[in-house]
Amino acid sequence: MKMKKVSAILLASVMAFGMMGCGSSDTTSTADSTAASSAAASTADSTAAGSTAASTTEAATSGASATTDYSSLSGAITGSGSSALFPLAQDAAEEFKKLAPNVSVTFNAGGSGTGLKQVSDGTVDIGNSDVPAEEKLDASKAGELVDHKVCVVSMAPVVNKDITDAGLTSLSKDDLVKVFTGEVTNWKDVGGPDEEITLVTRPTSSGTRALFKEYALDGKEEASNSALETDDSGTLLQTIKDTNGSVGYVALPYLVGNSDVSTLSIDDVEPTLENTYSGKWNVWGYEHMYTKGEADGAVKAYLDFITSADYDEKLESLGYGVTSKMQVER
Repeated sequence: MKMKKVSAILLASVMAFGMMGCGSSDTTSTADSTAASSAAASTADSTAAGSTAASTTEAATSGASATTDYSSLSGAITGSGSSALFPLAQDAAEEFKKLAPNVSVTFNAGGSGTGLKQVSDGTVDIGNSDVPAEEKLDASKAGELVDHKVCVVSMAPVVNKDITDAGLTSLSKDDLVKVFTGEVTNWKDVGGPDEEITLVTRPTSSGTRALFKEYALDGKEEASNSALETDDSGTLLQTIKDTNGSVGYVALPYLVGNSDVSTLSIDDVEPTLENTYSGKWNVWGYEHMYTKGEADGAVKAYLDFITSADYDEKLESLGYGVTSKMQVER
């Protein structure tokens, strides 16, 4: 299959679904460089702390809309966590502030493990995660959190363009596993050029890594490359762009408008939003925004806004999937 440019792939996905209706590191970092520039304003106290029973909010139809009057709200909202969810959290914060000018909203990235730990500790109001809280926290701490599923995110393997320029645009699932586990170390062994494979890896605390391991690598552990390890997707993309023979993986939103790297198909299925909706592309997961106890006040209003039908089209334009459009479930 001839590889399309990433931007064209995602644009096609968005156009195909744009008229329809939303819904994986442990050091705190401010924005991931390429996906979103500067954090949208915010910091709020979590007025919902204290609940001890876990629950889940399936956020697709909250009832809130862009016409909801948020002008009387005030306060601050803080959040941190998943780098994959960061662009959406930031964009929604900027849009929400237009409706609630007296509320400040601040999100940092840093990885799912960081976000879950901080919301559990009460140092932020919202912890963003690519994986369920129980995968990163012990049962007692996870049980205090409330899960708000806000959207779907897909992960894609990405390579330096010298690999696709040499004609390798798709890997079988078996060969993908061999590449990321280090079983093969030269691209020629999987149908590519005679060139050493350079892995750009993520730390074990990364939710993106956990999701990719489960659905792309069938649970097998990826090889470690401490020299090129980062959970900052912007840094990862820049490293792959600058390093011949390199390979890694990122969330689709980081590839919107990015033509510096190439994606790889798996078994000739391209990593697009359309293929995620249909179930052809299996490397995806739900994005979670956790609160400690039930959300209320400005925090609840922000969560209602990001999961409202009025925000769905914008959400898709950023490369995320609407949960209600998924034709498969997990």
